[in-house]
Amino acid sequence: MRGYNRRRFLQASSAASLWIVAGTRASGKILGANDRIRVAVAGINGRGQHHIREFASMKGVEVACLVDPDTRLYESRSKQVVQRGGKEPQCVADIRRVLEDKNIDVVSVATCNHWHSLITVWACQAGKDVYVEKPISHNVFEGRQCVAAAKKYGRIVQHGTQQRSSLSRAREIAAVRSGKYGKLLVSKGYCCKPRWSIGRRPFSNPPEGFEYDIWLGPAPKQRFHANLHPYNWHWFWDFGNGDIGNQGVHEMDVARWAIEGATLPERVWSVGGRFTPDGPDNGQTPNMLLTVMQFGDVTLLFETRGLVGKRKPPTPPRKVANEFYTTEGVIRDGKFYPKGGGDPVRVEGDASVTPGGPFGSFIDCVRRRDPGSVNGDAETAHYSAALCHLGNISYRLGTTAPVRQRPALLGDHPRVLESFAMLQENLEMAYQMAGEQAADVVSKLTFTVGKPLVFDAKSERFVDDDAANRLLTRPYRPPYVVPERV
Repeated sequence: MRGYNRRRFLQASSAASLWIVAGTRASGKILGANDRIRVAVAGINGRGQHHIREFASMKGVEVACLVDPDTRLYESRSKQVVQRGGKEPQCVADIRRVLEDKNIDVVSVATCNHWHSLITVWACQAGKDVYVEKPISHNVFEGRQCVAAAKKYGRIVQHGTQQRSSLSRAREIAAVRSGKYGKLLVSKGYCCKPRWSIGRRPFSNPPEGFEYDIWLGPAPKQRFHANLHPYNWHWFWDFGNGDIGNQGVHEMDVARWAIEGATLPERVWSVGGRFTPDGPDNGQTPNMLLTVMQFGDVTLLFETRGLVGKRKPPTPPRKVANEFYTTEGVIRDGKFYPKGGGDPVRVEGDASVTPGGPFGSFIDCVRRRDPGSVNGDAETAHYSAALCHLGNISYRLGTTAPVRQRPALLGDHPRVLESFAMLQENLEMAYQMAGEQAADVVSKLTFTVGKPLVFDAKSERFVDDDAANRLLTRPYRPPYVVPERV
């Protein structure tokens, strides 16, 4: 199979066998309405259960295989398939065992982030179509490789940013772009969900039945602890991308979508930190982060605030949303609010999406071999995921400053200043849990003020910054290597 280094592959762990991959029956063939599409779901915990339910409930679609290194899940997830009228699926720990199966048409990816691109590339090389959860990539390099693989092998690849399948959202974006409600100045996203301390967990042996080495995959070899599996891997750089690359990629995608012609920004910087007023934890990624990007004369502004949603003491509420500030007012929740007051009006531009929701539209495109009708294809996914990665790179190269000090790089942009003030206020409210000493505690806290970076969207590289460019990719652990040539 092209794309695999066979010598490296043979040196994989003894638990994995070498599988020679051929094309599937889906390769280049238009499937009729009565042809059964056989799906392998990779990653069957959390979001993967939704993939199982969606595909198993579709007429003419069979969930034929479940793939997960946590073998303890096989019985319960197999029951979910059978309960929806399906046959008992095959269950395997290693995705490579699926790739040579000529009867598998689709791989649906709901694994940890660090596996998303590798499975997507391997599946495309094996002649499978791919539904891949957000973010499509763990770093910028990987996203571009997914785009290349989909194109080279003629595969249908759809991203799990479901708002791309929403007609109402598409019409709102069309209204923003139309200019009818003024020229767009700021496209803003919010990812404000409760992301408090995950606590500290000691190193331990992996649970029995959990194939930890396969789970690690492309990531460096390291000791196991219970904050890595099954969910909190999101908050570790080796596996996740923080909440900006978790929930946030949905709203980041919408924010970029609203900016006509936007791919990747000219400039980016972030400010924030990981704050745990309710106790220290193992986590690494920021749970409070403000990210600013420039696309010509349009600013993309993104708030990731995780110290929200607690009533005792009160903290700001959850907020997962988008807003669009124009020269004439603001568009939010599908309505235009004009400057100076006046009644809001509902906005609705001229737009269309492939019907059937994210999963149904994907299957329709698979049957018709029509990559042009995909709601959120590989390149769309790459650009939106990359924005999350760029914000994180700025943060990771930052320096510290007191949280009550306004960084000079904020400038005088009113919306940016407003968001930074909200970041500070949210932090102060969260630390009220420290009791009478809250003010003293906050006065000693520091933000990481991210490095302001200049980016060349054409080459997908930072300008004159080797440290930042190194973070566009990662060292891979053989044989789990995203190839430089797909």
